[in-house]
Formats: sequence, C-alpha cells, structure tokens
Amino acid sequence: MFVGPLHSVYTSPMTDVPLYAAVGLMVGIMVGLTGVGGGSMMTPLLVLLFGQSPAVAVGTDLLFAATTKLVATASFGFSRRVDWRIVGRLLLGSIPGTAAVVFGLWLTRETPSEADTITSRALAIILAITSLALLFQPWLQRLGHRVATRWLVRAERYKFLLTSIAGLLLGVAVTRTSVGAGALGVVMLVALYPVRLTSDRLVATDIAHALPITLIAGTGHAFLGHVNFNVLAALLLGSIPGVLIASRLTLKLPAGITRTLIALMLGTLSERMLFG
Repeated sequence: MFVGPLHSVYTSPMTDVPLYAAVGLMVGIMVGLTGVGGGSMMTPLLVLLFGQSPAVAVGTDLLFAATTKLVATASFGFSRRVDWRIVGRLLLGSIPGTAAVVFGLWLTRETPSEADTITSRALAIILAITSLALLFQPWLQRLGHRVATRWLVRAERYKFLLTSIAGLLLGVAVTRTSVGAGALGVVMLVALYPVRLTSDRLVATDIAHALPITLIAGTGHAFLGHVNFNVLAALLLGSIPGVLIASRLTLKLPAGITRTLIALMLGTLSERMLFG
C-alpha cells in the first residue's frame, strides 16, 4: 500500500539513503552513457522498489531528472552540438502542454488516492509505449530517411508544426508521468530529423529540450506537495557522480544492446505496474 503524498514528503527513513544513492548511481550512469533512461526508470523504481506513492514519485523524479540532465549537459559540453532551432520548435508545444497539466492538477485538486491511481495507470501506459518506441527506433529512423529522401520539400513544409505537436505530447506525458523527456523524445527526433541530427547532436538536442520542461513540471509538482526532498537529495548523491563517471568512459556498449536492455526493463516495469 502506498503512503500519501503529505506523509511521503516529510518522512524518509535515513537507513534507506545508501540504497537510494545506489539507485541514483545506476540511473546516472545510464543517463551519462545513453542520454536516456532517467525518468523512465527512476519513477517506476521509486514506486515498486521503495513504495513511494506514484504522484510523489513523479514529482521527485522530475526534479531529479532536471538536475541530472543539467550535470550531463555541462559534463558533455553539448552547448555547441544543440540544434536550438529544433529545441525552440519543441518548446512551443511542450511548455504550454506542461503548464496545462500543472494547472489542471492544481484546479482539480485530486485526492491522494485519485492522483496515485491516475498517475500509476498513465505511467504504465507511457512506459509500454516508450519500450516499444525504443525497440523500433532503427525502423523509425529508416522510415524517416525514406520520407526525407522522397518527400523532402513537402516534409520540410510540415516539420515546424509536427515538431511543435511532438513537443506538446512530450510536455503532457512528462508532466503527468515524468517519462518521455529522454527516451521518447529521442525516438520522436529520430523520426522527424533522421538526416539533420547526428547521434551526438540528437542526444544534446533532446537533453537541452528536456531541461526546461522537467524543471517547470517539477517545480509545479513541488508546489502541489508531490516532491520528497529527502529522497531527492539521496538520489542525487549517487546520480551526479554516476553521470560524471559515465561521461568520461570511452568504452561503451553498442547502442543496439543498450537500447534493447532499456526497452526490456521498461516493458517489465510497465507489466508490474499494470498487473502487479
């Protein structure tokens, strides 16, 4: 049984700090190596492993993701690799989407049980979608190449609108579930810009877009009382060194293996949240 948000915010057993830090380290290394996996792994782990309520897990993870991605961006030195035009297009949709969800949560004033039920189901569905998107990422990339090659002029005409719509969907998904800013964002960018974005620019652009929406969404959840700051601090104790270590590693797993492992993990977590 999950504890309520107000109880979770003010109580966190200090004996769990090493375990929280270890989980933060694992997720931080994954983010540092691949640029994805932070929100999609951390939120379900907070719910399933630590028994945090879904609403508090989402709010805590959003601020965790914002901080971790900020460190990753600084460590990788991505400023020159970010395609700011694409980031701007995404933000035109994602910021209004994020603001709308936060305002809706504040307006409806869901009870803790209602918030947890809705968030848990939404989280499980988004995890399943993200898992499938990661598994089919190469196919989506090839499809994007064919579309870009055959219909370049026509595709470019609608890229601005399609990118803004993608940003809107990401903003809503991330604010409601904390999932999508990394993994789902990468898949959308691969489908929309298969030629324009090389692998390093793809990750850099995705992280640059994720920073403001996770920060805005996390701040909104904090005002609603959905953030456990004790847990957040313990997670960051592990994740920040993890990101710094991973960003310095020269030997990496092949992208296909890493992507498949993350997808399988997300699929398992989704099944546990839906039927566990």
